Amino acid sequence: MRHSSALSRCAFALSSALPLLLAGCQPAASPGNAPAAATTVPPPDDGPMISVPGGSLKIQVCTDGIVRVAFAKDPAFFRRASLITAPKRCEKTDFHTATAAGATTVTTAKLTVRIDTATGAVTFLDASGQTILAEKAGGGRTVTPATVEGEATTNVRQEWTPNEDESLYGLGQHQQGLLDIKGFDLDLHQYNTEVFVPMLVSSRGYGILWDNTSFTRFGDLADPVPLPIEGLYAGGGAVAGDIPQGNGTVEYEGKVTPTVTGDYTLRAYYSGTIKLSVDGAVVMDHYRQDWLPNEDLARVHLSAGKPAAIKLSWQGDHGAKALRLLWKAPVSAPTTSLWSRVGDGVDYWFVYGPEIDQVVAGYRRLTGEAPMMPRWAFGLWQCKERYKTADEVTDTLKGFRSRGAPIDAIVQDWRYWPDGMWGSHDFDPVRYPDPVRWLHDIHDMYHAHLMISVWPRFYPETKTYSALLASGFLYPENIAETRKDFLDHAFAVYDAFNPAARRLYWAQINAQLFSKGVDAWWLDASEPEIVQGPFDTFATQIAMTETHMTPTALGSGARMLNGFALVNSEAVYEGQRAAAPEQRVFILTRSGFAGQQRYAAATWSGDITSTWTAMKKQIPAGLGFSVSGVPYWTFDTGGFVVPDRFSAKEPTAANAAEWAEMNTRWFEYATFLPLLRVHGQAPAREMWQFGGDTSPAYKAILKFDRMRYRLLPYVYSLAGAVTQEGGTMLRPLVMDFRGDKQAREVSDEFMFGRALLVSPVTSYMTRERPVYLPAGSGWYDLWTGTPKAGGATVQAAAPFDAIPVYVKAGSIVPVGPELQYTSEKPADPITLYVYTGADGTFSLYEDQGTTYDYEKGAFSTIPMSYSEAKKTLTIGARVGSFPGMLAERTFQIVWVGPGKSRGFSFQPKVDVSVAYRGASMDVLLH
Repeated sequence: MRHSSALSRCAFALSSALPLLLAGCQPAASPGNAPAAATTVPPPDDGPMISVPGGSLKIQVCTDGIVRVAFAKDPAFFRRASLITAPKRCEKTDFHTATAAGATTVTTAKLTVRIDTATGAVTFLDASGQTILAEKAGGGRTVTPATVEGEATTNVRQEWTPNEDESLYGLGQHQQGLLDIKGFDLDLHQYNTEVFVPMLVSSRGYGILWDNTSFTRFGDLADPVPLPIEGLYAGGGAVAGDIPQGNGTVEYEGKVTPTVTGDYTLRAYYSGTIKLSVDGAVVMDHYRQDWLPNEDLARVHLSAGKPAAIKLSWQGDHGAKALRLLWKAPVSAPTTSLWSRVGDGVDYWFVYGPEIDQVVAGYRRLTGEAPMMPRWAFGLWQCKERYKTADEVTDTLKGFRSRGAPIDAIVQDWRYWPDGMWGSHDFDPVRYPDPVRWLHDIHDMYHAHLMISVWPRFYPETKTYSALLASGFLYPENIAETRKDFLDHAFAVYDAFNPAARRLYWAQINAQLFSKGVDAWWLDASEPEIVQGPFDTFATQIAMTETHMTPTALGSGARMLNGFALVNSEAVYEGQRAAAPEQRVFILTRSGFAGQQRYAAATWSGDITSTWTAMKKQIPAGLGFSVSGVPYWTFDTGGFVVPDRFSAKEPTAANAAEWAEMNTRWFEYATFLPLLRVHGQAPAREMWQFGGDTSPAYKAILKFDRMRYRLLPYVYSLAGAVTQEGGTMLRPLVMDFRGDKQAREVSDEFMFGRALLVSPVTSYMTRERPVYLPAGSGWYDLWTGTPKAGGATVQAAAPFDAIPVYVKAGSIVPVGPELQYTSEKPADPITLYVYTGADGTFSLYEDQGTTYDYEKGAFSTIPMSYSEAKKTLTIGARVGSFPGMLAERTFQIVWVGPGKSRGFSFQPKVDVSVAYRGASMDVLLH
């Protein structure tokens, strides 16, 4: 097994056969190149090429706020093809290049890029000359020769000087409960529940798009080490103290004495249940299933020479025993750093806002815009692991329709194929005897759509495998080893980096599934899951993925490690758009990468556990993913893997009650995500399965399901802004309240659009919770209409059937009619809730809903604005049109403000109703 020095971790490990073991350490990265004389050559049309120590530096101006910085020894590097930025839309931009006083500057209307000609270090300044970000001077850029998978290449690293009073976000979706990642070290690779998107975003209003597809590290490169506490087995020595190990358990108490004062990072890699306390404070408390270990991180402040009490309790899960615990002392000279294992040079894009919406829009300009999802995708998705027959699917739809519970999509998970025929894309003829008729009934009888699970995995017994193999489109290592999966079958994965392989992959899917009427694609295991876990370390998983994904059409598995999900989504998107140019594509994928939004690909957070702590971790996980620039994200509402106490055939009354409440709270939270999707292992997940049709859980879930459909005009308008303006639906508070330091650090609240502040409930029997209302705005309780001041924490009511939701003053929130499915009837009348106290705007977006005619301009917007000074709502002149558009409609206005405390209602008391025919009109508050 190959291990990069940057992948190994010092650890103590617990396994089924061994006591606690101490792994070895590795040194940090080697220093950069020696300085050399610097010269400047005349700039080409898009920016200058500058000779700097060790190589050449290319500054490429894309817009006045987007600049590429690339460094390499070989000038050909600057012309390389990029998976990430292939679609970039740069524009002719005025800039000025000058050299004086030891520096070259490139200046646009928004930025000055200053290059120190002695060191090559780059500094970014705003139009007023204030520093936004500066590369570390002297050794901040390193290109270190390395041999990886037999390829002579280089490790590449860029360090920037940290800014005071700055928070950092993004780099994808991670499960450590972190929103602000500044000062933490993250290993960045694709893994079930971990998604790496190489976009780092700062509260100071800039982003860094790191253009590299290999294994990457954020933060300091020095490794954590085992905690020096008594009683731990230390490499070949004896156990110094008694650690009861029982049947896969650890119960330990000891002390550790730090040598320096500062913030220490604790790092645990484990499956099972962990509870770790430091000086009596719980810093880790979570359960992960046996087959999917992952990491948790915690930061604790310790004082030199003062012993800290450590208490560790750990229980293995179903016989698997994975546990590693490390710590890391404070870094003496911290930097903001990105390091990648394989790269021919350093390559990144600096994107300046200064508003974060502008940063995200800049990311989309570089990596591709997100097309419109079909309107039905914004309704309810029902799924479980798994519906086993065609009748189970239609019976479930009957259950929704007979109860009047809105639904638009149902999902067929894996193993619909005949046994032993994974990758055939065939329906088992016994369980799915007439797929065409079945899909026709789903569409026409139940007014629903079907998404189906498609993997990049193929069994040798299938015709699809034979066709891919004959063309050389399967990764060879699995075949050579006859590697088997968890069903004990040999399998191989196709090379999605090969355009011809992508075309054949789609042709097979088209012939067996799309031609029969399947509507959407669940591209599971798209990391790709090419080797089976569980793994003793992430280093093992990464190294095996690199070797078993080699060679790809674009290079070694190590070079292309993180890019598979991007090109796999491309295969289906491009294939369907060619086969059915007018039918919108929808893809749900377990992994992701920069640029994936351009292929109509949403991501869900993987096989998380059905626990309260997993639910809480999803809030920062989703926000980190969204601020990284990829707009469509969701999760398994209710969690995927169910702990034994909930999945028992006859759970106790207490466990059944908690299970029902957890699923209710999870659904309430999910209502305010870009996509609302229920999924998980047994027990059954349909809303009536949590105690029946009269249960509090059913009533609460149905309430929020109905509410989601009533909010469709708001939700679909947010989606329109994603496509038309590079907008973001799921928003960390920093996006709207960048100047509020407290808001920047809030990791358990979020904005859904610019109007709704959502605070999920993530603990059992909680009936109120603290909610921070950001400064600079007034707020209204959604449920009561009661006004609240910003810049304060309130204790918000959270009854069983409601979570705290607040509306920003100045918001205009459109609410549509009651629907059973999104296309049941036009959105008329629309109720406009107008929250007074500040000026505000909203743009109501509409189009046909399922075609790509909007790309030809077939859509409409109705601009709306509220003036607090004039106490007037202006419904502006409609812009644009599309077939089927309502020429006339009714708007019902509900005023909310001091003295008018109107809460959300399914039957609101309307203040005034107006007929709208497309011309601008004013409505006065009265």
